[in-house]
Amino acid sequence: QVQLMESGGGLVQPGESITLRCAASGDIHGLRSLGWYRQAPTNQRELVASIDGEGIPNYAKSVEDRFVVSISREWQKSMVYLRMRDLKAEDTATYYCRYVGLATYGEFEVWGRGTQVTVSS
Repeated sequence: QVQLMESGGGLVQPGESITLRCAASGDIHGLRSLGWYRQAPTNQRELVASIDGEGIPNYAKSVEDRFVVSISREWQKSMVYLRMRDLKAEDTATYYCRYVGLATYGEFEVWGRGTQVTVSS
């Protein structure tokens, strides 16, 4: 099993920065990617940024010049970070961590519970 623990959300003002963290633990040896998705109340869940086990990132167009995703890997724990700067009101959403792994039966995914980011003055 894989467990995800997100942290780092909160209330920030426009233009400020914040860093989200997601700790993946458990049977993570088949890690394919870790990523961040977000969902605002009236929107569908969308990709923000992801990074594969080789450290290659992938960003949504709307954030690629403001957000940075990074990963650190240990034997039994991996961390994915999302450094967000110059935050805007439209970045307000619940941010979810997503793990994609490869098992003997195929690829699988695990989602975190989410952490709220609110950008407001």
